[in-house]
Amino acid sequence: MADAEPESGVLLGGEENVAVRIKVEREARGWSTGVVSERMNEAGFEMNPSGVWRIENRKRRINLDEAIGFAEVFGIDLRNLVGPPQLAAKARAMELIDEVVDAFRATQRANRALTEARDALDSYLTEHPDIREEAEVMVTNAIAEAAEKNLATTYGPPPSE
Repeated sequence: MADAEPESGVLLGGEENVAVRIKVEREARGWSTGVVSERMNEAGFEMNPSGVWRIENRKRRINLDEAIGFAEVFGIDLRNLVGPPQLAAKARAMELIDEVVDAFRATQRANRALTEARDALDSYLTEHPDIREEAEVMVTNAIAEAAEKNLATTYGPPPSE
């Protein structure tokens, strides 16, 4: 039953994804298992044609070094190689998914940095209450100015009255 095709839309495990993806990439290029084997060997990853076939047909497991080699030979990101084949075969979809995930992670890092900076400023202002009002005005004005610039960049200048 291990060789049964997955239902459409079902995410396979990483190793299953790699096996399907290797076959998809090889066939898309019109390469034989021999050509893939030669390219793997040229890239420094020992592989024979039967090894390629066995991996594609899930008769043999793939190790991490081999997965890195296949990604290199096919010119794709390793994350893309292990992704769901129905998406991975559409390289642009995987690129866009990666961009969304990377942007989300950057937003999370920025939110943590903002919280840490705000906490540090609050702590400092607790020790120096005599400058709290001026500091709060400066922070508020700077954030408002940055937000206004961001809105203008994103949506254009506000309509004139």
